[in-house]
Parts: sequence; structure tokens; C-alpha cells
Amino acid sequence: MGKALKIVAGDIVAEATLNDSKTARMVYDALPISGEANLWGDEIYFDVDFPAEEENGKLTVELGDIALWLEGPALCIFLGKTPVSRGNEIRPASVVNVIGKINTRFEHLRE
Repeated sequence: MGKALKIVAGDIVAEATLNDSKTARMVYDALPISGEANLWGDEIYFDVDFPAEEENGKLTVELGDIALWLEGPALCIFLGKTPVSRGNEIRPASVVNVIGKINTRFEHLRE
């Protein structure tokens, strides 16, 4: 099982678990991380300054996934479809390394 963490945005808190990937360990070791959140469809993302190499890269993700977008680099939280999603899929702009998952209700993160 991966490491637990909290995502805090003002008064909003969500709990998440990171997986055991190399990218997730790199992100965990860099905590705490702060940034200005941006929205792209139902994806929340913020820029980070630690690039990573592709590790089991994904072009589609699941609801609640946390990932590192390699081209940014940026940390992303997927709360639903993005502008490039097709059908019911959740599609990042390009390949991401999924590093974890939100464990709690997260609809309030969209606010």
C-alpha cells in the first residue's frame, strides 16, 4: 500500500493515497508542494518544477486519479472529463504517470 497524503485548497481538504511508483516516491519526497491551481475541463492542475521520465504512462485515466503530466511538468487531479476526452473516457492532454488516487469524496474540489 502507498503513502497517505492530504490535498488542501483553502478550507477544502481531500485525502489521497500515492502508489508505490518511482514517480510517486519523488512527489512524496518533495512534499509539501504548493501552487496555483488551474482548471482544464474537470482536471485540476498546477505546475511543479520536478520533471520525471515516463513510467507506465497513460493516455486515459480514472476518476479521482492523481498524475504527473510529463510535458508540463504539472501535478493533475482528474475529477472528470477534459476538453480532449472522447465519450466517457477521461483523457489528459498527453501522457501522464498516474501516482495515486483521491480516497474521499472530491466533488467539492471543483469549487
